[in-house]
Amino acid sequence: MKKELSQGRWPPGSLMPSEPELVAQFQVSRMTVSRALRELQAEGLVSRLQGVGTFAAHLGSVSSNLTIQDLQQEIAARGHRHHAEVHLAQEEACPDSIAQQFRLAPGTRVFHTLLVHFENDEPMQCEDRYVNPACAPDYLQNDFTQLSPTYYLRTVAPLWEAQYSVEACLPSAQEAELLRIPPSAPCLVVLRKTANADVPITLARQVHPGTRYQLNGHFKP
Repeated sequence: MKKELSQGRWPPGSLMPSEPELVAQFQVSRMTVSRALRELQAEGLVSRLQGVGTFAAHLGSVSSNLTIQDLQQEIAARGHRHHAEVHLAQEEACPDSIAQQFRLAPGTRVFHTLLVHFENDEPMQCEDRYVNPACAPDYLQNDFTQLSPTYYLRTVAPLWEAQYSVEACLPSAQEAELLRIPPSAPCLVVLRKTANADVPITLARQVHPGTRYQLNGHFKP
């Protein structure tokens, strides 16, 4: 069905055949058709309305999806060893710049952590993160050498929205020291903010040595 969609067999916005009709058309089981439609929906290629039917997506509205990557899981998937060093984990008054992005009053108490993630014994990411206590009140009670902040927050504070930017720049003096690289070494910096129903969850700055990390994604209309 994906091939037919890409070839324009069903114009964007048009009602596609019903599941029984697709079973007859492709000579496959109902289970296979149902699974294929779920996969197409997950990729944004079709939309499904219960009791109405399945519609071909408008290709202009199909975009790459942001995947919230957990570096700990990425490293494990490569068969390598992950460990983290916690350099800061405290509650503090929110700096003005962070308060503005969180839409909080300056001085509001927030959680602040600073970690370095390692792949085997090589520093891969310096993670400077602020967390809204209203969304994750037990955040500082976690052992982040065992459970990454990303994984924990994804579990206790499911996000509805994420904004991110990616840039190549030099590390700060502290980041260079923590990552064990020269201050002149180019880095890949990801700035990410997440929210749940307009309530900010976290704001993170993740700095990666440019020679050790690549940001991957996948989009296929």
